[in-house]
Amino acid sequence: MTERVEYDEFSMFHENAEEFGIGYAEPPTVRREQVEVAPGRYLSTLVWGTDSPEAVLVHGGGQNAHTWDTVALALGRPVVAVDLAGHGHSDPIPDGSALDHRTGAADVATLVRQLAPDAKAVVGMSLGGITTLALYAHAPELVRRIVLVDITPGVTGEKSKAISNFINGPTGFDSFDDILARTIEHNPTRTVASLRRGVLHNATQLDDGTWVWRHARGRGLDRDPGQFPDFASLWDVVSTVNVPLMLARGMREQSVVDDQDEAELLRRCPHATVERFAEAGHSIQGDMPVEFAGVLAGFMDV
Repeated sequence: MTERVEYDEFSMFHENAEEFGIGYAEPPTVRREQVEVAPGRYLSTLVWGTDSPEAVLVHGGGQNAHTWDTVALALGRPVVAVDLAGHGHSDPIPDGSALDHRTGAADVATLVRQLAPDAKAVVGMSLGGITTLALYAHAPELVRRIVLVDITPGVTGEKSKAISNFINGPTGFDSFDDILARTIEHNPTRTVASLRRGVLHNATQLDDGTWVWRHARGRGLDRDPGQFPDFASLWDVVSTVNVPLMLARGMREQSVVDDQDEAELLRRCPHATVERFAEAGHSIQGDMPVEFAGVLAGFMDV
């Protein structure tokens, strides 16, 4: 008989806190909400705290809202963490791509208006950063500050090849141990405990005991790097940004931002700032969450 793995998405926050030395007197107040962004299509989100959210956190491709758990705990402020369409608990875009950042931006705009109308910042990592720039073009009144986490419109299939190779892996796994082993192989610098949490949040066990990723395969994530979308037109959006903008750049080899991208961002948006995270790769929120939360808090309070 196949062993069933128990999962409660709100039961592991103490592990995040313990691993990163964050004070944990009691469980945080977190709830899941669904927002209808199109007739019959819903975006799911985690709402941290009871006051009006100060930040909107948007994850990268193949991730979900729980990628921000440690950042949210360290930040200690009310925030909203989004599951983009086709990710986590959100519905996919019918006949669309999970990389459709324009539809994603319209979705996030609907969500922000309903759940976080007074947010000080929109924080987007990877695909979430691309979506944040598209959101600024779509509804600039909703974006008071922009944080791009290891992403610029200069991203290419070649720069993100390691990520694509991971996403393009097996469609299913015979056991939890198998899917965890695949994740450990791709993230050699992260602890097994953190990766175990990540898999539980980002995968689901089917009735036959096998495991599949929650994100919608076949909708744009599992594509050949040579077919990678061209996000270069968003450089023009960067040129129009008149709110504070910060690029958080991982300095390990897994980063998808290079010196040329950073220089182009500063050329297009001279008032932008860059924060470099020496011990982080692409997923700064996973590699250096406490340090990132500190930088984010300072940026939001300027």
